[in-house]
Amino acid sequence: MAITAGMVKELREMTGAGMMDCKKALTATEGDMDKAVEFLREKGLATAQKKAGRIAAEGLCQTLVSADEKHAVVVEVNAETDFVAKNDTFQGYVAQVAEAAMETEAATTEEFLASTWKFDTTKTVNEALAAQIAVIGENMNIRRFAKVTEENGFVASYTHMGGKIGVLVDVETDVVNDAVKEMARNVAMQIAALKPQYTNSSEVSEEYIAHEKEILLAQIMNDPKESQKPEKVIQGMINGRINKELKEICLLDQVYVKAEDGKQNVAKYVEEVAKANGAKIAIKGFVRFETGEGIEKKEENFAEEVAKQMGN
Repeated sequence: MAITAGMVKELREMTGAGMMDCKKALTATEGDMDKAVEFLREKGLATAQKKAGRIAAEGLCQTLVSADEKHAVVVEVNAETDFVAKNDTFQGYVAQVAEAAMETEAATTEEFLASTWKFDTTKTVNEALAAQIAVIGENMNIRRFAKVTEENGFVASYTHMGGKIGVLVDVETDVVNDAVKEMARNVAMQIAALKPQYTNSSEVSEEYIAHEKEILLAQIMNDPKESQKPEKVIQGMINGRINKELKEICLLDQVYVKAEDGKQNVAKYVEEVAKANGAKIAIKGFVRFETGEGIEKKEENFAEEVAKQMGN
């Protein structure tokens, strides 16, 4: 198939690789974007795989925690522009969505949209959304929600950059005091800042590890010097790089952002706080929503758009 400039541009944005390298990768993979990313990774030209498209959609993530801190919800509601996301009417509506989502028995967004709207029982959630679209004048979308419950402890929440990122942390603990709550908030801020994919390494699938090892081996084999090293050394290099990656993507293995020595990981930080407060604490999981994550924003040519609206 023909490789377009747009495809090359998209691949460059996804990988950070050079223009000619991206064109070569797309040609070799017959325009398959996912395979082109892997091609570049194997050649060592893309440091890490990124999902297609930059985060671009606007809107808000909102968290809500129950009075007893045992239950919490995070929602993401999208709008077309940042201007609307900062609008009081929109923000008030998102707060209502969070309240409704906290109480819903729906398991999916589709079920939630079809359920009765708490603030006007003559409408469904979707019908109430349509009414808001008419008022605000932009397309809007209740994209997702997630609920966390912890009966043997509490749920901590954190929102970053005025709702660009929303985080919930499931904390199992036999002691709940200000120090433990501060620890949980610090962990939530860590999640917002460093974007872990897993709570701990036990959650990482064997398939993921095997796939990453294949990529690393291909990188080594494509390097004239490294490929000549003994098999035992190569395997050691691969395992070392895998362990380094796990420390980046697993929350409890990440270096704690406020560590005074610059080395203490999150697990050790939690353990330190637990010991100081005579508590048994476990970070059981987390949810992290980032507004527009994975949504590709359509790029419009302003002059073309105006001409289109004028019927030219």
